[in-house]
Amino acid sequence: MALGTPHWRRLREIWRSAGWPCQDLIEVELLAAGLLERLTEGPQERLRVTDAGIQALAATLHRNRQARDAHEQLVGRVALELQRAGRIVWRGLSLRAGLPADGAPPAEAGTLIEASAPMRLPRPRWVNAMPDVFSIRHTTVADYLDVAVHEIKVSRADLLGELRRPAKSQAYLALSSQCWFVLQAGIAEPQEIPESFGVLLAHARHLELARPAPRRPHQPDFATWMALARHACEPPPEDEAQGRLGEPEAGSPPEGR
Repeated sequence: MALGTPHWRRLREIWRSAGWPCQDLIEVELLAAGLLERLTEGPQERLRVTDAGIQALAATLHRNRQARDAHEQLVGRVALELQRAGRIVWRGLSLRAGLPADGAPPAEAGTLIEASAPMRLPRPRWVNAMPDVFSIRHTTVADYLDVAVHEIKVSRADLLGELRRPAKSQAYLALSSQCWFVLQAGIAEPQEIPESFGVLLAHARHLELARPAPRRPHQPDFATWMALARHACEPPPEDEAQGRLGEPEAGSPPEGR
């Protein structure tokens, strides 16, 4: 019997709770797999995670930690490459993007609106977005900011789950001038990613450009600037080779003499 994410989530919930049953099909499958057992205490019935269920939870926790570690390592690699390219980088930002309301028809050019009829604009649909890597160019010219979002994926299941939630991807596009998917090499082909995104493939020692990201004009709004101000950017990389270039050798005279 193949168990999926809803089963593991329910097993964790029962482990943390008193085990009152919901009596749905998820619990039926967990009971049939031997991961849960039924306990009768008077007229009440409870569920308890079995030893086999505890072992299954521990194995799931180990897999999740490995996936998070691989994800964070790749996030760090991308952030470092962007910093070396002269960009200011943020990780762990929480931003809000306003998307068009569902079902709102586009306005037709040349449509006349009667003066007596009030204009009702559809309210935007607000979506919370947490891009893995958010960056801007280090510049003093607003038009050259070139806001970029890089979303990191190290497993195919995570990628497919992202593509099934188009609102999240649309929020990334609404917050940036260019948007990228950085994929662990081998989990997907570039043509599986929507054309509005660039694609980078992460190999063991380098990032391969599979498809450039389309660029469009974009200026961060006030809410985004406030979020950037509240959240510290990534510290500059410690590049020892570059640091030694400015260090005088022992016994050499200072510059300018």
